[in-house]
Amino acid sequence: MLASMEAVRRLMDLRHRGRAEDLPAVLAEAAPLLDAETAVVLLVDYGQLALHPLRGTSVDAAVARAVEGTRAGRAFTTAEHQWDDDGGLLWLPLLHGSERLGVLEFRLKAYPSEAARHDLEVIAALIAELIASRRFYGDAVEHTRRRLPMQLAAEIIWNQLPPLTFSVDGTMVAAVLEPCYEVGGDAFDYAANGDVLHVALFDTVGHGISASALTTLTLNTYRNARRSGLSLPDTCRSIDKWIRAQYPGLFVTALLAELEMSTGRYRRISAGHPAELFLRDGRALPSLPTPNMLPLGLGHMLRRRPQVVEVQLEPGDALVLYTDGITEARDASGALFGVERLGEFLLDTLRSGAPAPETMRRLIQTIVSYEEGELRDDATAAMLQWRRHLT
Repeated sequence: MLASMEAVRRLMDLRHRGRAEDLPAVLAEAAPLLDAETAVVLLVDYGQLALHPLRGTSVDAAVARAVEGTRAGRAFTTAEHQWDDDGGLLWLPLLHGSERLGVLEFRLKAYPSEAARHDLEVIAALIAELIASRRFYGDAVEHTRRRLPMQLAAEIIWNQLPPLTFSVDGTMVAAVLEPCYEVGGDAFDYAANGDVLHVALFDTVGHGISASALTTLTLNTYRNARRSGLSLPDTCRSIDKWIRAQYPGLFVTALLAELEMSTGRYRRISAGHPAELFLRDGRALPSLPTPNMLPLGLGHMLRRRPQVVEVQLEPGDALVLYTDGITEARDASGALFGVERLGEFLLDTLRSGAPAPETMRRLIQTIVSYEEGELRDDATAAMLQWRRHLT
């Protein structure tokens, strides 16, 4: 116990004086205190295809692991520890809240006792916190996660997005977007305020820098309206006004929603956007009415106040918001992926027991594969799962 506390102390010192790239060396020095021969941080890349050693890791310990088909990948996808008896390797998930950062890899002489494994899990939790808090003071995490050059438009979008996954009191949001190094016109956002979870998905007309600029205005206008306490209709009107003033003739389709987490009451407005998929008990329910107003930026063409659609969720219900880059993906023959195929894929994946973040990861990999690795449009999806919180 004293040795493991010394390891914790050394790592805690990084909170005040360290950078993310200092973590590998400190962790390597602390490994013997944890009865480990080596300890290595592996972070998932933007495409969620492989786990890579954090920049600063020694060359001898620097071994990347694929997400698919490896025990390290399974620790990442399931958020559960994995053990390789032949190699004496233990992988623990690195979770910041519910956000999956990667895994922590230990080389051990033997499978640890329950108490020892608990100590290692505490170390993994601390390392996840350190990565999340120190990543903004240098570029080591970004260098590790990027496997291809990132286009400027994508840089702008990623720097404004919240983490891909968030959970509170039994309710979860999990999102994905591709092409991760070139995205420019899609975005999502969420915020939990009191009993209300706010969720939004945006699809901007155009591509590249011009689309990212419009997306930036849209996303920040949405946050400003939300933080000002505006209702859903007034939020839509505020975004619509600013888009029309700054980018006349352009528009953004969107879904803006609010979920009362204590009751499961779901409210939303579709601004020219496809309806979300509504999944319950292994089946797809009829779509909610859509659209409820014109795309944002064109609202002045219709004087009617935006309509709010309301529905009562049941515990375990899932709503999947998506942009048309998902359903309009085409294979080599030109066949659309389509809404029906999307629904079947989601239901099959959820039936397999995959959690929401893993379901979204598998979905985006399927879309990329469907278009043979070359997406024609930005593709974004977000799953909202509600489970009543029992106090």
